[in-house]
Amino acid sequence: MSQNNLYKGFEVELFTGSLNSHIGVSAEIEKIFPDFVKEPDNRNVEYITTPEKDYSLLYEKLINPRKKLRRWLNKKRLTIIPSSTLCFKHDIQFQRSDIDNIYHKFIQDNYGISIATSSVHINIGIDDLDKLFAAIRLIRSEAALYLSLSASSPFLNNKITDNHSQRWIQFPKTPSRVPFFVNHTSYSYIDWIDENISNKNMQNIRHFWSSIRPNGPQRPLILDRLELRICDFVHDIKLLLAITAMIELRILNLFENINSLDPLNASIFSMDELSEICDQNEINAAKNSLNSELIHWQDGKKVICREWIRNLLSDLSCTADNFGMNHLLSPIYKVLEEGNQSMKWINQYEKGFSIEQIMKISIEDMIRSEG
Repeated sequence: MSQNNLYKGFEVELFTGSLNSHIGVSAEIEKIFPDFVKEPDNRNVEYITTPEKDYSLLYEKLINPRKKLRRWLNKKRLTIIPSSTLCFKHDIQFQRSDIDNIYHKFIQDNYGISIATSSVHINIGIDDLDKLFAAIRLIRSEAALYLSLSASSPFLNNKITDNHSQRWIQFPKTPSRVPFFVNHTSYSYIDWIDENISNKNMQNIRHFWSSIRPNGPQRPLILDRLELRICDFVHDIKLLLAITAMIELRILNLFENINSLDPLNASIFSMDELSEICDQNEINAAKNSLNSELIHWQDGKKVICREWIRNLLSDLSCTADNFGMNHLLSPIYKVLEEGNQSMKWINQYEKGFSIEQIMKISIEDMIRSEG
């Protein structure tokens, strides 16, 4: 692992409940565990890791809070549910975690239970603003690939949906149209944020719910990282780190080849056209993940998602060698061969397993993986 690696951090959302129901205890969890915060719906809870470069340290930062939470949940005969949607039969009423929070009230009134999903947000540290916005353009252009690897939400309310990521289908992306930002200043990111807050498309700076966004200690003025928000919850931490390594390698690859890989210069499409293509790619990936047909951002050719990922891994092989990161990518090859979590669950469902049985098996797998 090189000192030239980038810092990585995670925001991990979880569902809590029993083996057949979603039970909200996030407000209680927040009081007991300082590294957990409640989400607007009480069935969700989130923990945030501090940034690290080294993947072995990242593994510990991801696994330890989960193990600590699980021990507490066990005493209540509760567990962590690995689905990214409310997969069991559930109350469709929003369950507020904080009655006094005005922003939570806005979310409940405007979005209701569609916001009750779990995911993992992957943050990559980039403090050079020109490089940051180039990386955001490239990773957004390929965000559908990362969604496809992570998809874990084919069920909703004890029924199978037509989607591999029901989460991303139902999630209220806000604002509905997000441009490709050319840079931080001039008429680009800052002005766009200010305009959308002033016209009430966004309630505040946090209310920017897209597949990817700039992040930092004082948004929109001070930015130091890229935040990829599109991924479903990934309970296999080795796979999550593999997806993260793939993103990091793509960004490092971009920095070595900025003219040929920044979509601003390297796409046949205008930025407005590319925005529409990427939004459609994300929907296609949410529906069929690895089997989806996508439009490549560079030349407009149609490509099956699984093959695009294989080609990208090949393109990244030299960079992975240079950074000693090839071994981190092996879980991705396994997903390409065996299918992602949603595909495995759909296969079990088609064989006659109930959603409760499928979740019980996955919960047991998750517990075993935690050691």
